[in-house]
Amino acid sequence: MKLQYDGAAGRGMAGTGAACLLLLFLVFLPPGLLGAEAGEAGAAQGGAWIIPIRGDIEPSLTAFVRREAGKALRAGAEYLIFEIDTFGGRVDSALQITSFIMSVKNAKTVAWVNNGEDSMGVSWSAGALIAFSCGDIYMAAGTSIGAAAPVIAGAAGETEPTGEKTVAAVRSQMAALAERNGHPVGIALAMVDSDVELWDVSIDGATKAMTLGELESFEKEAAANGGKPEIERRMQISAAGKLLSLTAGEAVRYGLASGMAATQDELLAALGAQGEPTVARPGAADGLISFFTSGPVQVILILLGLVMIFLEINTPGFGVFGLSAIFAFLVVFGSGALLGKVGSLEIILFIVGIGLLAAELFIIPGFGIVGIGGFILIGLSLLFSMQDFVIPRFDWEWTLFGRNALVVFVGIIASVTGIAVIALLGPRIRIFDRFTLKTAIAGTADDFSGSGEGGVPASPLVGKIGIAVTTLRPSGRVELDGEVYDAEAAGVFVEPGRGVKVTKVTGKRLTVRLV
Repeated sequence: MKLQYDGAAGRGMAGTGAACLLLLFLVFLPPGLLGAEAGEAGAAQGGAWIIPIRGDIEPSLTAFVRREAGKALRAGAEYLIFEIDTFGGRVDSALQITSFIMSVKNAKTVAWVNNGEDSMGVSWSAGALIAFSCGDIYMAAGTSIGAAAPVIAGAAGETEPTGEKTVAAVRSQMAALAERNGHPVGIALAMVDSDVELWDVSIDGATKAMTLGELESFEKEAAANGGKPEIERRMQISAAGKLLSLTAGEAVRYGLASGMAATQDELLAALGAQGEPTVARPGAADGLISFFTSGPVQVILILLGLVMIFLEINTPGFGVFGLSAIFAFLVVFGSGALLGKVGSLEIILFIVGIGLLAAELFIIPGFGIVGIGGFILIGLSLLFSMQDFVIPRFDWEWTLFGRNALVVFVGIIASVTGIAVIALLGPRIRIFDRFTLKTAIAGTADDFSGSGEGGVPASPLVGKIGIAVTTLRPSGRVELDGEVYDAEAAGVFVEPGRGVKVTKVTGKRLTVRLV
């Protein structure tokens, strides 16, 4: 199948190009232009910035938090208030958010578990991890925090406990966050590890939450010191085998939360913040990034990109297919770059993979290890663009790796299937008619051309039988009477060594069919 650009295709290409430019502008909008409302309000003052962390914790939310918090810091914000309302989400995204919050030096970080009209009033799982990374925690009445054990999705979609290696990693990170910010370490441990037993203890009249190990050690020291300080076990807060979750009142009682705050005004008054707070809000570009990084959309983009590359390779010049392929892969890699997951490795792998595929199609006969290697490199580049690690170490990384690998595998298989269908049926599909060159060039200065129509003498090569020297998909080379010619198969792939018959000669290029 040979495709040719014409006027109708040009109009389609112009429309597609405009759409591509619009989408690329939205996807790759400079960070300073995202969330314009918050930027304008915050440019004139420091004060307090409220950055919402709502819904599932995912890569697009990580990018939003980093961008808005960075903008607030550049504006001289004194307080970064993270309004948390989430059941949890991806561990990698939560760890990236906590790492960023821990890096903040010139502003006070505050976690606020709110209970508004449109909120769920919870800071569970990954949300609890983010809350512990803040210097202070405030909660509204009726909210809760905890249940931070990492889980993975089972085969039927239900959640299952993850392995001890992952639990140990998250447990140590949670304890480190609590220790750094002055939060009760025992509470942090009990929220992550169901084996931790937590007790309500009175020490000289002061209420504390202590793990059983801490309590027994403290009791021994007190006994050796003549019963000083005075220790009383009041009740068991969390039994072994249960994950800890605390209400707002309990969090204040045990020293996790600094206080209660039901509204912005109450929170700002408790913090001593002056002026009207700046509230960051996700913009249209944040929604687009979330959309483009979803699994089904990435499968479609991979399918579109690879099929368009195939069509562009088999089309004279450069046109709509090449632009579409560039757009598809720019979105895949560009959205990954905005999330901090794409570097030089992914780009190099992709370019080398495309080069190997081109070499397999035009230089090396047949389809073998070079072409397969090209597909593998392209697949690896796409896979690495969806994650920020190369070799998984923890259970949740293996889960993420499996999800990304499935997306890439399905996309490549769908692309191969689509390419095969187009190669076999393309000439019969009417949608390609406007791309196909219908007018044959009748002759050249140094060769007979055509097939006898319109008074033009037929080439003596028409009707001859030869052998395919290379694979025709659809272009390649054939041998006739001991001489090698460039040729193009009509509608099918032709393997090397198969017999072909010349049906038309256009210039010095033969059109052949399988015999």
